[in-house]
Amino acid sequence: MTLDPQAQALLDKVEQSGIPAYETMAPEVARKFYDKACEIARGEPPAPFAVEDISLPGPAGDLTARCYRSSGQTDLPILMFFHGGGYTIGSLDSHDAVCRHLCIEADCLVVAIDYRLAPEHKFPAAIEDAYAATCWVAEHASDLGGDSSRIAVAGDSAGGNLSAVTCLKAREAGYPDICYQVLIYPGTDMTESFPSHRDFGEGYLLTSSLIDWFHNNYLPENVDPRDWHGSPLHAPDHTGLPAAHVITAGYDPLQDEGKAYAEKLTASGVPVSYKHYEGMLHGFITQPGFIDKSREALLECSSNLKLIFYPG
Repeated sequence: MTLDPQAQALLDKVEQSGIPAYETMAPEVARKFYDKACEIARGEPPAPFAVEDISLPGPAGDLTARCYRSSGQTDLPILMFFHGGGYTIGSLDSHDAVCRHLCIEADCLVVAIDYRLAPEHKFPAAIEDAYAATCWVAEHASDLGGDSSRIAVAGDSAGGNLSAVTCLKAREAGYPDICYQVLIYPGTDMTESFPSHRDFGEGYLLTSSLIDWFHNNYLPENVDPRDWHGSPLHAPDHTGLPAAHVITAGYDPLQDEGKAYAEKLTASGVPVSYKHYEGMLHGFITQPGFIDKSREALLECSSNLKLIFYPG
């Protein structure tokens, strides 16, 4: 396995920039640096039919959501999107390009959620927001021009975690009916015990110290890191969950737990497609302006979604 030359060039750019590690910054400062980095790496994303920010009720106050429409149709399939960033950084802006690609290429309505971030809002605030927003969108799908019978969830990293947990919560509650989950290098086990954490914890952007910072920001001291609401790999039952597409990256500390989740779903009878991008770094999906494999992965996610949204 060799690091992709474009990924190596990105690592070189980061090193030459002299930007301090995120975990050495105050969270509000790190958020600005991360959004700027994503803006630089996004390239020239396509323009959806319409993009609009809306407000919807959350469990602790109103949440902002950004809606991306692929067309003027009034019954578009819906993709709930939760951005990555370790529950601490990331925003609607950081993942705007990802949502634009998915909207157009999967021909759907993307609803991206600006959930509460840590450390100001610790676990389970982000989960509560993700699930509540998904329920609200299901209830108001027709008002948004969407189809409540075709709702999928997607997210990268922490957003992949929120997507997986939202599916577990929806199955547990019997609502809403989620038809598919796209989990892009998801965090599924907060114990950090898989070998890939040791093997790729230094030198590849997502370092062990950064993961510790994210987890310490997010998890209160009294929470077991194996609690399935934070570590969906440890849920007692994975049967009856929506079919999934799972992506992992070869130079990513989270790759083992992402693969383990795909295997756990498969063993539980859930249809899974799994793609491992050997030469890629964690976070590559937000970098289509620098990394060709980012575009490939976005198209792959969109193609899988389109097969579910438009069967036959």
